[in-house]
Amino acid sequence: MATTPGFLTDWPWKPLGSFKYVVWAPWVVKSTYDFITSDAKDRDYGLMLIFPFMLFRMLNNQFWISLSRYKTAKGKNRIVNKTIEFDQVDRERDWDDQILFNGLLYYIGFYSLDESKQLPFWRLDGVIIVTLLHMGVVEFLYYWLHRALHHHYLYNRYHSHHHSSIVTEPITSVIHPFGEHIAYFTLFAIPLMTVTLTKTGSIVAFAGYVTYIDVMNNLGHCNFELIPKIAFSIFPPLKYLMYTPTYHSLHHTQFRTNYSLFMPFYDYIYGTLDKSTDILYEKSLKQEDESPNVVHLTHLTTPESIYHIRLGFASVASKPYTSPKWYLLMLWPVTMASMLITWIYGKTFVVERNVFKNLIMQTWAIPKYKIQYFMEWHRESINELIENAILEADGKGAKVVTLGLLNQAEELNGSGELFIRRNPKLKVKLVDGSSLAVAVVLNSIPKGTTQVVIRGNFNKVAYSLALALCHKGIQVSISRSHNYQRLKSELELSGDQDKLITSRSWSQKVWLVGDGLSKEEELKASKGTLIIPYSQFPPKRVNKDCFYYTTPAMLTPKHLENVDSCENWLPRRVMSAWRIAGILHGLEGWNVNECGNEMFNIDKIWQASLLHGFTPLTTSFN
Repeated sequence: MATTPGFLTDWPWKPLGSFKYVVWAPWVVKSTYDFITSDAKDRDYGLMLIFPFMLFRMLNNQFWISLSRYKTAKGKNRIVNKTIEFDQVDRERDWDDQILFNGLLYYIGFYSLDESKQLPFWRLDGVIIVTLLHMGVVEFLYYWLHRALHHHYLYNRYHSHHHSSIVTEPITSVIHPFGEHIAYFTLFAIPLMTVTLTKTGSIVAFAGYVTYIDVMNNLGHCNFELIPKIAFSIFPPLKYLMYTPTYHSLHHTQFRTNYSLFMPFYDYIYGTLDKSTDILYEKSLKQEDESPNVVHLTHLTTPESIYHIRLGFASVASKPYTSPKWYLLMLWPVTMASMLITWIYGKTFVVERNVFKNLIMQTWAIPKYKIQYFMEWHRESINELIENAILEADGKGAKVVTLGLLNQAEELNGSGELFIRRNPKLKVKLVDGSSLAVAVVLNSIPKGTTQVVIRGNFNKVAYSLALALCHKGIQVSISRSHNYQRLKSELELSGDQDKLITSRSWSQKVWLVGDGLSKEEELKASKGTLIIPYSQFPPKRVNKDCFYYTTPAMLTPKHLENVDSCENWLPRRVMSAWRIAGILHGLEGWNVNECGNEMFNIDKIWQASLLHGFTPLTTSFN
């Protein structure tokens, strides 16, 4: 929001929220009806193409969003090293408003102007007119409008909203108050209205000009440089005819320079060119891929999770992952296509980059879905992808790799031990994060608790939890005899075996649950039972009489940079214990593996997490 919002700040359909596209419905229905009921020779393809073209514009914008986030996460040619946070994502979530606005005006213009009907597909004279008017009129008027918007009166009421984003993303280009968009549309309408009224317009002229505006807008607001130096060497005048991402980035960091729209020659003419433009351009081109200190290896979960990751839909990724939203269900053809691509040809890719106390962290995703991890014939290919990612991280000089979610499943690779055996000369350390997961669960149990029950699959974390609780004098109830015998033999050494019992009772008020907890078991929990997961995936909340905690996780410190998406189902700025463990190993320089049966010191890693500003979660969910 602008500093002091002025007249026509909000879009008219703001009260409609996610249902704002209903304002298109009458126009889409009417245009479709008119097209179908017209004689074949009288059908107007320009009218029928308005709606598909608006969808194409959205797809084009989303492509630029994903590309920019991927490139900046890797670090190559990055321009500004400052961070993007949740407030920017929230401010920019309605980037499609301007497409909705444009679509309405296109429909109104078509039905209002007879000259806009039956446009030919191509006319050279119209394309030339649009080009000349843009260069000579639109660029000139925009330059002076832009300078006027930087006057304190208009800046505080309108343009400061756009400049709230110091680190730009492609969609930052269209984040303006409604009144400002009216001014921009009026400018861009000059070439289009001219060719319409002079009957020199064409479908190519309209679609081409709007696409040019979208592409240049997105390009200029990328936070990485993508225009090669050779382009200006081959055609030197290009520097006056096309700006670069670094050129416009300086406008967002310096504010009083580089005002031009897409063609910088007016900045040269009026002396507002930033003197560091060429220097920053050269510097950004030389920026290489970043070498992370810590790599967190995750994977896709459900088919719709592709939209939830940071490279997907920014506004969706900024919220905890729950059941698919209605508009994501409408994208099932795209979802199925993405699944097919990852099944046939998939390569581990960089999802996110964070910085914490000079420690550079990256999240990499294995292009496999949760269901594939339970298919035995997929295990070899999954392990190969994980191993290749570990070797790549090792080659980049990473100190730690954490295996998130099912990448560390015992039945898949023995909690990562398989990779240590195969690669004994690895310098990078593998951390499964079990010790911190145990510590988080132990510190989530209410003080004064005298007995707990452990339900679900009995894995490495459950085994360590049971031992730690018995040593603390808390009675632990388990249901499977073979797990009981294994634990009892170890507890006899410390004399705590009497704290371990086998029971199928459901009366305990604190349940520690892992994967494999059945719905029937969960429904047997008595009213008020506290259910604390120790699993990577949360249990389904089927018992309304119980209180549910999140999977082991902690709130991150405020100085953890570039946090603008949620980790799976966790709330904002909350990170899983398995992921935090890798950060702590990197910060503390612990040169040890924590995988297979190896468990790091639980008290030591818990104290380190608190020392570095990670905060325990105290909220339960019912």
